[in-house]
Amino acid sequence: MAKRKIDITDVILRDAHQSLIATRMRTEDMLPAAEYLDNAGYWSLECWGGATFDTCVRYLKEDPWERLRQLRKALPNTRLQMLLRGQNLLGYRHYADDVVEAFCQKAAENGIDVFRIFDALNDVRNLETSIKAVKQAGKHAQGTLCYTTSPVQTIELFLEQARAMADMGIDSIAIKDMAGLLTPRATGELVRALKSEFELPVFLHSHYTSGMATMCQWEALDAGVDHIDTALSAFAGGTSHPPTESVVAALHDAGYETGLDLALIDKANQHFREVRKKYHQFESEYNGVDTAVILSQVPGGMMSNLANQLKEQGALDKIREVFEEIPRVREDLGYPPLVTPTSQIVGTQAVINVLSGKRYDTITNEVKKYLQGWYGKAPGEVDADLQRRAVGKEELIDERPANLLSNEFHKLKDEIGDLAESEEDVLTYAMFPDQARQYLEQRRAGTLQPEPLEPRPSSGTSGNISTEFKITVHGETYDIHVTGASPTSDTERRFYMTVDGMPEEISLESTGGFRKESGDGKRAKVSKEGQVSTTMPGNIVDVLVKEGDEVSAGDPVLVIEAMKMETEIKAPTTGKVVSVHIKKGDRVTPGEVLVEIE
Repeated sequence: MAKRKIDITDVILRDAHQSLIATRMRTEDMLPAAEYLDNAGYWSLECWGGATFDTCVRYLKEDPWERLRQLRKALPNTRLQMLLRGQNLLGYRHYADDVVEAFCQKAAENGIDVFRIFDALNDVRNLETSIKAVKQAGKHAQGTLCYTTSPVQTIELFLEQARAMADMGIDSIAIKDMAGLLTPRATGELVRALKSEFELPVFLHSHYTSGMATMCQWEALDAGVDHIDTALSAFAGGTSHPPTESVVAALHDAGYETGLDLALIDKANQHFREVRKKYHQFESEYNGVDTAVILSQVPGGMMSNLANQLKEQGALDKIREVFEEIPRVREDLGYPPLVTPTSQIVGTQAVINVLSGKRYDTITNEVKKYLQGWYGKAPGEVDADLQRRAVGKEELIDERPANLLSNEFHKLKDEIGDLAESEEDVLTYAMFPDQARQYLEQRRAGTLQPEPLEPRPSSGTSGNISTEFKITVHGETYDIHVTGASPTSDTERRFYMTVDGMPEEISLESTGGFRKESGDGKRAKVSKEGQVSTTMPGNIVDVLVKEGDEVSAGDPVLVIEAMKMETEIKAPTTGKVVSVHIKKGDRVTPGEVLVEIE
């Protein structure tokens, strides 16, 4: 009797490092292991999509398309797989159909064989265009069920989605358990239901966060699953995935066939074990089993990135409060699965609620768009009062959001102009306009520099570095409390601190000098009513008022980008704008006076 074949997809080149080191692995650290990975016998290697595109442009100063081409050349014998967010592609908004079609075509041309396509709300209307485009490109379209738990998510609801995707012509079905919420029993029930109704191959992707992923995989095998995802042990466990080597050894011992060569896998793993040490500064503090996820539902990639973002805000000590707030925000928004972009939408709003001390006193633009219907239909009922506050008198959307979007590829091409040297550059600009423009300008000028990697602490360092101390300058003594550090800029590193209780921000430049960021000392600190400030460090996206304007309390006066989300900052009082201290592109910090209203 022939052994039953179980195919393996390894996520070492994408989701593993997205989960554990905030997606920071550089292409140069992937390529040396390519020969081992390519000959090991994997069904596919997930290497692109998700947050890799964003991180390449924003932090690593790499061309994500060139990464794909290099991996395609280095891995000629293995299917390359990507994670695609349906109508969101790899950005944080819905794109017009012509952009979705162009993106899928170019991704296929540059080397992607398997497209794992999902929608953050499991709204199948948002999958239609990308599935069709992938099929037209002659590639494998994998329809995805984003698994989550709530009063509204049921087996029958997942089956309804699977039926709709099957009607669209998908080649396989993936269960995407991004937060590690699956239990063995739930896994068995879902896999059996899918296998009994569909002849399509079923894939299981489950993060290890709660510690149940391997148990779920074993139950899925008994239920008839065809493919499972794993990660090389150097980047396995915690918020990542079950270790490839252990799973393969167990499968072989149980009589299954994987076709994988453990000796080659071990050589690749030795390489990545050393590589991980380079990225110690991005290591998530949540890289072990964390059963709190069962309550917070924060997925692996979101957890490490959320920790990094709170660290940059100087508020890492509030991460547990944020984890407690996330389920409350999720319930208010109708129980969306927590996966990009809804994980960022829910997570950022939860952070703002916690840091401001007032729930929904400030509502991000993305939450407003979500509640209006621009992301699709929520799985459950949204909080009606919150929806009214956020949307106001604007009409709600009850059709496929992309139906309301006009073709935009040529418009985007005109906007970026000759900075784009290819259609791929135009698509990069479409995903992240501000970051892409900066990247393309720096590429043309030859000034691209990835964020710096910190040297590893010496073995003799205790690690107990003081963050609170006193300094004396010209006879005056100041109490200093370092509240956070950001390693995300090209040539400098920002530090957030309080000086005698007031927030400040400085930069340590690559030359070794310090530069004050808070308006070069020109912006005063908030001291009276009518002065507009922000609760988080960020960049000014737009200034909505000018001196002399009359505003009412609650009117938006500026837009700030923080934690990759845009938020309108509102007037605290009714009156006349007498001073505007910021302009588009400025960096601002909490406590500064940005706009004054009398």
